[in-house]
Amino acid sequence: MGCRPSKEAKNNLRPSQEEFSRLASETPFTISDVESLYELYRKLSASVVKDGYIRKEDLHFALFRSSDKRNLFVDRMFDLFDVDRNGQIEFSEFVRSLSVFHPKTPAAVKINYAFKLYDLRRTGYIEREELKEMVLAILTESDLKLSNDAVETIVDKTFEAADTKGDGKIDPEEWKQYVEDNPSLLKNMTLPYLMDVTVAFPSFLMNSETEESQL
Repeated sequence: MGCRPSKEAKNNLRPSQEEFSRLASETPFTISDVESLYELYRKLSASVVKDGYIRKEDLHFALFRSSDKRNLFVDRMFDLFDVDRNGQIEFSEFVRSLSVFHPKTPAAVKINYAFKLYDLRRTGYIEREELKEMVLAILTESDLKLSNDAVETIVDKTFEAADTKGDGKIDPEEWKQYVEDNPSLLKNMTLPYLMDVTVAFPSFLMNSETEESQL
């Protein structure tokens, strides 16, 4: 009776050239880009839980050098990358999700993705409390400290401007119009270095290896 390789074992195998080509054809990345992204994926997937997949702990460690620190943006990004919601990001999910941040990806795709980022409870709407949570996360990430009154004012003004229908929630149509009127909101949805992954990520990998060797 033969022994079937586990899914984990299969995932540790380098994807075939056909898989690299397929992902390149479905995204703005070149085949060389996808191959470089695989090396980054392989590195990230071994940060904490060494099972060949990127888990939330791996992502937090890669960004903060700590698997214990929590960040709402990182948690939301992980949830969106983890398309099948099985608690792990597979390589194809990694490439397709990262492609959203490519400079050549249409703004409409980025707007839709940003909406999902703010729709914390996956209701299909952005509610005031969700907006407030994201504003607080932005302030924390930027090391900005504002009074509760100032935060409430920001949230109120933003929500009032976006909720044009006045029904207490922001739907995708309202969100699209709000972002088009305030394009700076998409600033973080584009990562310029994704234009040339083969140059950007090898240095990232070497720096990561150097940091680990000094621990």
